[in-house]
Amino acid sequence: MTTTDATGTDATGRVLLIGASRGLGLALAREWAQDRRQVVATVRGQGRTPLHDLADSDPEHVGIETVDITEPAQIAALRERLAGRTFDLLFVNAGVTNEPEGTVAETSTDEFTRVMVTNALSPLRVVEALQDLVEPTGTIGVMSSGQGSVANNERGGHEVYRGSKAALNTFMRSYAARQPDGGRTLVLMAPGWVRTELGGPQALLGIDESIPNVVRTLDALHGKPGLHYVDYLGRTVAW
Repeated sequence: MTTTDATGTDATGRVLLIGASRGLGLALAREWAQDRRQVVATVRGQGRTPLHDLADSDPEHVGIETVDITEPAQIAALRERLAGRTFDLLFVNAGVTNEPEGTVAETSTDEFTRVMVTNALSPLRVVEALQDLVEPTGTIGVMSSGQGSVANNERGGHEVYRGSKAALNTFMRSYAARQPDGGRTLVLMAPGWVRTELGGPQALLGIDESIPNVVRTLDALHGKPGLHYVDYLGRTVAW
């Protein structure tokens, strides 16, 4: 069933999901499609992915677009293709990880650049380019991480990944401060440590424990303007 807000209208009935070829993004697309929401989800390349299987099985609710968020020209082209459409929710899930061992100083410049551009710079480029497609009282969400919390970093490790998510959080906070009307809900989502290709087999949560709660939390925040840094259960995460 599609979630409704206090006015009885669809809360996030039309979703634009950036990065859904596998893992958490694919699970989000599936969850929203099962709720009978209209989902436009993106993949990075031209090859076939599990998202294509989902779209084939439910073409009424899932459509596919292509974008590599590290390529500004591709973001602009996506914006042109979607001209005239509007969405209740834009959610940017695309991101990468890297080897958890090693300090920042031990990381090559190329690897540091790859992680920071993909996880911090590119999501904000997407938000800036596609924000006008989102309803004035809609939601813009970005997949962050609990590891992006500076206050909670008491063990170290995953230094470059942590830094990229902390930078993402800071950039979203700057974006929020620049909004003149402040009518949209802005969300930095920490999904928990989930068993995916990126999260690894030792992660604490299964996808079915994280993603349905991510969706419920996003629904609960709909209509609550301002920036929220929360986990999959809706708990505020310390900056």
